[in-house]
Amino acid sequence: MKKTSPSPSSFGQQVIFQILQVPAGTVATYKQIAELAGKPQGSRGVAWILHACSTAYKLPWHRVLSSQGKISFDPSSSNFKRQRKLLLSEGVSVSANGKLDLAKFQWPKRAPKKRRKAGEPKMFR
Repeated sequence: MKKTSPSPSSFGQQVIFQILQVPAGTVATYKQIAELAGKPQGSRGVAWILHACSTAYKLPWHRVLSSQGKISFDPSSSNFKRQRKLLLSEGVSVSANGKLDLAKFQWPKRAPKKRRKAGEPKMFR
């Protein structure tokens, strides 16, 4: 029997959609993708979705980095080397330790700011 992966949640679908929008030669952060998908605190969820769905949805996983502008894998791992190589092939300058200049290479798309209603506590935004 063929194993099928469950269909992604609404958040998962938004994450997949946003990752597919990141243009070659730019990068996004896990937090940026989470915000664009509607869950500002969902960075770990983005990482999990990348891990679980990259192959099935042909996601450009290599374009998603930590908010420090660094590849998240250990520098001695094959995943680190592969991600760095893919980014370099797209024209993104990545140092040997996996760091890059977010000011120069980060995808400029941002989630719209949500305005708080009068009298609404910040925690319910």
